[in-house]
Order: sequence, then structure tokens, then C-alpha cells
Amino acid sequence: MKNDTKGENAVVFVGLPNPNILMPLEKMEIKNLDDDSESFTVLYNPESYTQEKTVKYGEVPLLGADAPIVQFQSGGAEKLTFELFFDSIYAGAEVGGDFGDSLKFAANSLLPSAGNQIDVREYTKKVTNLLHRDSDEHRPPLLKIKWSKLQFRCFLSSCTQQFIKFDEQGQAVRARLKCSFIEHREIDKLFKWDPPNSPDTTKYHTVRQGDSLWALAAREYGDAGEWRHIAAANGISNPRQLRTGEMLNIPALL
Repeated sequence: MKNDTKGENAVVFVGLPNPNILMPLEKMEIKNLDDDSESFTVLYNPESYTQEKTVKYGEVPLLGADAPIVQFQSGGAEKLTFELFFDSIYAGAEVGGDFGDSLKFAANSLLPSAGNQIDVREYTKKVTNLLHRDSDEHRPPLLKIKWSKLQFRCFLSSCTQQFIKFDEQGQAVRARLKCSFIEHREIDKLFKWDPPNSPDTTKYHTVRQGDSLWALAAREYGDAGEWRHIAAANGISNPRQLRTGEMLNIPALL
């Protein structure tokens, strides 16, 4: 909308209000699955987060070959990292925590810094306490990071604290925490796609004395009659003549 109030050069633009004023931002929650009383909502949402996933491969050397055979071994745990911000002097509408925290921070922001009533370490220790071993579980607590579609079951694996502002008494009023979390899955969910001895996964086997294609097929496929797949994949014309030390390709059954 354009409104000329003081002549040709006076222009006022009126637009839609910031929707965050009408609807508060959803806050990230760090939920302690072992003790819900230790769960909390962060004061400020992180500006960004990073998720990292790796897998591990083994190298099987082949005599005379230019490169080894690369064989999948296992998946690595997914990692989630982000930085949390804490400030007890300047409390804006985006400050989270519970209702009591919001009132406390709002009131503290009206005081001069010399009258500061909040040490941010009261809030940063809620995070660092998640690194401590629980006496009942004999490990640090199991967590769930909840922020909209981000739902991450994990343990806190590291936390670096940096205190960057202080009041006149030397009390910390601002801090940044770099947090790293490592994925946790229940043991019965680790093989929900393929068990490690799945016949639809290509493998490699070094022939040992006493090996036979029939025994390999029975072990890998559950059917000794499937030995022809191994013979065909390795160009073996006489299945009775296996050379000790030879590397065999155990093909997947499609």
C-alpha cells in the first residue's frame, strides 16, 4: 500500500505483519528419555544444524591386481551437530524455555547489567549434565531431539562451552555451546533391511583347504544346489578343483 502524506516525496509502505509476532516460533526440545524431569526447551533455536552419516568399507587385496576389492562392512552412526546460544541480558520474543523462564528473562532484560540476576551457566549446565553417567543406567542418558520434522534419538557425545560476555561482577551472561550427538538405534532395528548373511548381497571368500562350492552355496544361500552361480561368477569349469588362497566372488541371488 502506498500513502502520500507530506507531498510527492513522502511515501509510506504498509505490508503484512511478521507472522512470528502472531504465532511464536516452534522451539527445539531436548527430551531425556530416561528421566523426563530433565527434559527442557532451548532458549534460542539453533541457526542451523548438520547431519553426517558414514559407512565403513574393507579392502580385500588381490595378488597382481591394480586395486583391491572394496567390500561393505557396516554403517556408521549418524551424527547431529549444532550450536546453542544463551543470553540473560537481552531477552527478545524468541526466548524459549518454560513460562517461568520467559518471565524471568523478560524481567532481567529491564535491569542494568550491574543488576543482572541470571547466570547463564544455570542453563548451559542443563546441556552439559547430559554428558554425565547415570548411576542406574550406567551410561549418560538417552535423548530425543525434537524440532518440527527433526526427530533424532541419540546420546550427547561432546559439548564445547564458550562464555563470551560478562556483567560487572564477572558473571557469565552470554554463551555458545557447540554440541554433537550420536545416533542410537535399538538392536532389533539394526538389521531391518538385510541380515548380514543375506543371499542378495555380493560377497567374497578366500578358499581354504577343504572348501567346496557345495558347502559355500549351502552356507551363503541355504541351498547346496545353488553352487553353479558361484562357479559361473568365477569361471570355474571343474568345481572339484579349487585352489587354496583363491579369491571367489559369491554373487547375489536376484
